[in-house]
Amino acid sequence: MVKNNNVFHRRLDKELPLAVKAEGVWIEDEKGKRYLDGSGGAIVVNVGHGRKEIAEAVHNQILKCYYAHPTMFTNQPVEELANGLAKHAPKGIDRFYFLSGGGEAIEAAIKMARQIHLEYGRAERFRLIARWKSYHGLSLGALSAMGRTLFREPFAPLLIDVTHIYPPYCLRCSYGLKYPDCGIQCAKALEETILNLGPETVSAFLAETVSGATLAAYPPPKEYWPIIREICDKYKVLLIHDEVMCGLGRTGRWFASEHYNVSPDIVVMGKGLGGGVIPLSAVGVKSEYYDAIKNGKRKMFIHGGTYSHHAVAAAAGITVMKILEKEALVERVDHYGKIIGKTLHERLDEIPYVGDIRGIGFMWGVEIVKDKKTLSPFPRKEKVIEKISDHLFKQGVLLYKSTGLAGIDGDGIMVGPPFIIKKDEIDIIANALYKAIMETLVDHP
Repeated sequence: MVKNNNVFHRRLDKELPLAVKAEGVWIEDEKGKRYLDGSGGAIVVNVGHGRKEIAEAVHNQILKCYYAHPTMFTNQPVEELANGLAKHAPKGIDRFYFLSGGGEAIEAAIKMARQIHLEYGRAERFRLIARWKSYHGLSLGALSAMGRTLFREPFAPLLIDVTHIYPPYCLRCSYGLKYPDCGIQCAKALEETILNLGPETVSAFLAETVSGATLAAYPPPKEYWPIIREICDKYKVLLIHDEVMCGLGRTGRWFASEHYNVSPDIVVMGKGLGGGVIPLSAVGVKSEYYDAIKNGKRKMFIHGGTYSHHAVAAAAGITVMKILEKEALVERVDHYGKIIGKTLHERLDEIPYVGDIRGIGFMWGVEIVKDKKTLSPFPRKEKVIEKISDHLFKQGVLLYKSTGLAGIDGDGIMVGPPFIIKKDEIDIIANALYKAIMETLVDHP
């Protein structure tokens, strides 16, 4: 088989094995070695690998009509997917703009918020507030909103001005407070920041509903989002939820905002929307804002893309949605997510270098620390999580790395398998992670 000739690979520090087959929760390489996909790649594969019904839907749509420009035509898969999403989206979200990837959708959401204000005659509102320790994508607009130092630093001169506040990360509270006596200061800080910037200048607040890879699956306190929603309403700031990772059933609800009884003004989704089959993302927005843009001065959303509203991608998305519904996989995540958490705690809690285990649904994180009592991290230069990840890889288990949880230091790893995983496969993950940590740090520190 031909490989490693002309590809500019994503990873440059090692030769990558060639994946040749995938089914269920397993991937097989060219040598016949099987890997348990315990993170669904980048927390993206939700209904499992090798779904014939998705392949058939894509095949049929390609033969029927695979491309018609979205300024010239609509298409049936896009219409059907939007209708399906409207049944499950946060309250009030019922218009959907389809794109290819999560970062692209984040860019569109930031622009959409700005244009909404323009259509309401609030041209002075242009500032965006986001959070440190966040991930929103690697294009320049999304990167400007992101709060992950490793990715921002090389391109800092190119980034636009986005104001960042501290995230809800109780394990390492940036204010030095303890929950619940903290009064949820990390949420209340949004109001202070809005006032400091000038309320009339702020367009939107963008944040992951449940923090993903940058904080290794850290759910906020239950009070956090209601406080944020109230502040946004008070100052006419649009609330944008980034649910690229945590949406479409990943937390045991169709959208993570359901856990907090809060609806955003705009929601961004991706990853699980296409199940990893075809690049697909979407921006969902309330009808009142859609109408403001449609009937406003410009009569259009000043945005687009060659592959937006793509019929073949939407055909894949429809089928993913149907599988989630037919097999009750979102409900399964709610049930089996508790089993994942329980299994991880039982197997890993006593390891001296496991500082925390947290998560929700099929998003779980294990934070690795140098000192369990003080939670002091390993220096990033020691590449602890890379060593643990490599150990797991040799065992044939794939999990997703997290770094920079404590300043620029800190290590974590995420468990986020396809929703069809079985109990014995969950046990394989927990046992492999135990072995990897023990043999990397405890037995051979």
